[in-house]
Amino acid sequence: MQSNNLTTWLDQYLNPRRFQDKSNNGLQVQGPDDVNRVAFAVDACAAAFKAAVAADAQLLIVHHGLFWSEHLQIVGAHFERVRTLISGGCGLYASHLPLDAHAEVGNNAELARMAGLTHVQPWGMYKGEPISFIGELPSAVDVATLSERVGQHIGAPKLVQAAPNLPCKRVAVLSGFGVTMVDEALAAGADTLITGETSHSWYQTVAERPINVLYFGHYASETVGLKALARLIEQQHQLETLFIDLPTTL
Repeated sequence: MQSNNLTTWLDQYLNPRRFQDKSNNGLQVQGPDDVNRVAFAVDACAAAFKAAVAADAQLLIVHHGLFWSEHLQIVGAHFERVRTLISGGCGLYASHLPLDAHAEVGNNAELARMAGLTHVQPWGMYKGEPISFIGELPSAVDVATLSERVGQHIGAPKLVQAAPNLPCKRVAVLSGFGVTMVDEALAAGADTLITGETSHSWYQTVAERPINVLYFGHYASETVGLKALARLIEQQHQLETLFIDLPTTL
């Protein structure tokens, strides 16, 4: 498949222009004219680039790209990363908020499906656009049951902050560092938030609020959209795909 046809399809399907995102979403490093194999990784890093080149991928799609709307000289470690791609004949495409927010293959849509949510609606406003989802469980469950349900897909949560005697029924999901929107989740009527990670400074803030928060890890929560996108590209474009798993434990 011609690479420009694939990147045009990605731009149309993921619609990066919809979002005011620090990430320079879209094609960040040009690759070969033709693409037969597409690699996927959460982070644009030397290990991912070397693995993509070793697998003879002509395009690597990542969630966290190399360029974030700030001046960055191509020297040192950054030069080595870019050189690995160019000398290895592999392009780089990044999709940050567009992949979080996508209603079909997005990180948050996938997490909502894994949790078994129904009546799912857009939620989590960022600069005028919703980037996530909120929905209802068919019946209330305890925190342990919901943790196990999602954990079957992406591994056990790294941390659970459970409010006393509060079952899970209305659940908001927000991959990555989504704990910062805990008050927005409460305002939307959520009793539970599924997210990626937290920090020390947020722990007591959450503990003081009547909400359950399940942290499955920043990395794990943002593998799911890439894998869903890979499945779609295999089906629609008959391209080979591979996922490069480089977990950070965070």
